[in-house]
Amino acid sequence: MPHHGADWRMILRRAAWAIGGMAVIAASAASAQSIMRTPNLNIGARVNPVVNPSPPVNVGVNSVGIAGRTTAIGVAHVNPVVRTPPKLTGRLAVRPQFPYLRTSPNLYPACGGAARDSDGECADLFATSNGNGGGRQSRKVMSGRIRGIGNQVPTALDLTSVPNELVAEIDGALSDAQADDMARRHGLRRVQSQNFELIGATIGLFRITDRRSVDVVSREFATETGVRSVQPNFRYLLQEQKPAALSEGDPLQYALAKMRLPEAHKVTKGNGVKVAVIDAAIDVKHPELKDSIVDSFDALGSTEGPHVHGTGIAGAIASHARLMGSAPAAGIMAIRAFGTAANGAQSNSYVILKALDYAAGHGAQVINMSFAGPKDALIERGVDAVAKKDIVMVAAAGNAGAKSPPLYPAANANVIAVSATDAQDHLFTASNRGGYVAIAAPGVDVFLPAPDGKYQMTSGTSFSAAYVSGLAALMLERNPALKSDELRALLLKTARDLGSPGRDDLFGAGEADAYAAIEAVIAAAPAPVASTSEPAQSKPAENAPEQREIPLVRSLEPQVSTAASEKPAAEH
Repeated sequence: MPHHGADWRMILRRAAWAIGGMAVIAASAASAQSIMRTPNLNIGARVNPVVNPSPPVNVGVNSVGIAGRTTAIGVAHVNPVVRTPPKLTGRLAVRPQFPYLRTSPNLYPACGGAARDSDGECADLFATSNGNGGGRQSRKVMSGRIRGIGNQVPTALDLTSVPNELVAEIDGALSDAQADDMARRHGLRRVQSQNFELIGATIGLFRITDRRSVDVVSREFATETGVRSVQPNFRYLLQEQKPAALSEGDPLQYALAKMRLPEAHKVTKGNGVKVAVIDAAIDVKHPELKDSIVDSFDALGSTEGPHVHGTGIAGAIASHARLMGSAPAAGIMAIRAFGTAANGAQSNSYVILKALDYAAGHGAQVINMSFAGPKDALIERGVDAVAKKDIVMVAAAGNAGAKSPPLYPAANANVIAVSATDAQDHLFTASNRGGYVAIAAPGVDVFLPAPDGKYQMTSGTSFSAAYVSGLAALMLERNPALKSDELRALLLKTARDLGSPGRDDLFGAGEADAYAAIEAVIAAAPAPVASTSEPAQSKPAENAPEQREIPLVRSLEPQVSTAASEKPAAEH
């Protein structure tokens, strides 16, 4: 019996071992499954759920190398068995991967028009627009914890404003020394400041002298008693495509026939109307612009020579030699506000305001603004002040394409925004669209003057705006008392409808029709009051401007008249 008792005890001991082993295996399997079904996640990387078909092992959650909040994956719930995790190597280690979770839309910051690529999407790495590259902090998963990468991650260049600069309205009673002291207290250097009669304010341009962002410095500077408002010094870009190689010659100008300019020029050529061109430098010695420049102002203070864009804009308005502008007898106020930069001619808020202030204070009747930028409180003040002086403002709608947000100053309600069309009346591919587009005009492959007596074939809403600025000059010569809102209404009413019937976001009211607009101005003008002693003179008085035009126009006018009558005939 002792022998049998020992056997019985051995049998019981073996049975207990077997039952315990099964329990351990079952517990280990449940623990491994709990890692897949109820792991702790706080993930920033892209991973996929894959389970290594290894034999079930006894592991704890920390062996996977993830931590954070719990996210349920799967349906069943099994309570995990907490055990001291063994050290696993080789094929015994469980390495699950989990799906990429788009946890928050804040991981993808919104961006404005200046931060979008050619497809209208946010450009890579573009972060908050602070003017000094200080964007949101990027984060990534490292060793189971989320860590910041330094203080800040590199961000793309902020294209909307000038780095390390701000503009501020300051107390006009401050002396230069006081303004300089105030700037130094905030780590700034006053570059320049002046009183702008246009908006009734003293505006200063300041540069940051340390590595702080524009946002930070602006908030601090705004607390000064002598500071009324602070903003970035926004960038503005000329709205042109890269021109083809410069050449000589006199090719067919399809814009003339499209806008019916030759017919309009039989009535008016814009004589005596001052058109301010706020742009890059103009080649004032170009044969196409002989005697056209009536005033010049350099808001930039640059020594650069004539620029292809500024010369082309002036030519679209006032050419009168081999080519024909929309207002060949208009006077051009050449206002340089744009200088050459790495990615094209640029300007900024402070300089643009100086240009507007000069134009409004020196008799401009039309202001052409063939540039675009973001919405800018300072420039909005300037534009609104110009509108109160009843000066007509025309601007390029922009070359940022279909997905671009509205660009300024064109999107200001006081400005006539112009999109571009080609010789087939199709919209220029890069032209902006939107409810702010008022009218369209030719702007694709237009032939215009270029510096050094040359010519260029170029495209852009810049040149469409210039043609419309010239048309405005024609209308004002015919009726100098015409108000800016009345001119706008007549311009849109007489436009030739394109695209969808009625107004649309591509062409606005349609393509500008110079002859129809001039006829509308004449029809809307009050009937002339004739002298009772000379009733027979009433009809000649109506045609008097046409009769007086010949002796008043400069010496090249007879050539211009001939070109206007002959070239359109060839185009028809």
